[in-house]
Amino acid sequence: MRLDKYLKVSRIIKRRTVANEACDAGRVLVNGNPARASYAVKVGDVIEISFGSRELKIRVKEVNEHATKDNAADMYETTS
Repeated sequence: MRLDKYLKVSRIIKRRTVANEACDAGRVLVNGNPARASYAVKVGDVIEISFGSRELKIRVKEVNEHATKDNAADMYETTS
């Protein structure tokens, strides 16, 4: 699954276009490297996102094409 779609489906970022713009601006790192929106997300990847002054670091637990509001948070775990 593409990185921008994963961020939207897992409800980390509300809209896919916003996720795409964040990737283009270099605010999204995967495994420590800047990632493009077309990056193929795999289980075990560590994604770091900069939201202004706040940083979010997550580890991918599963990749689903569709997720409900209740199980969207099960797709990842936050790390420090």
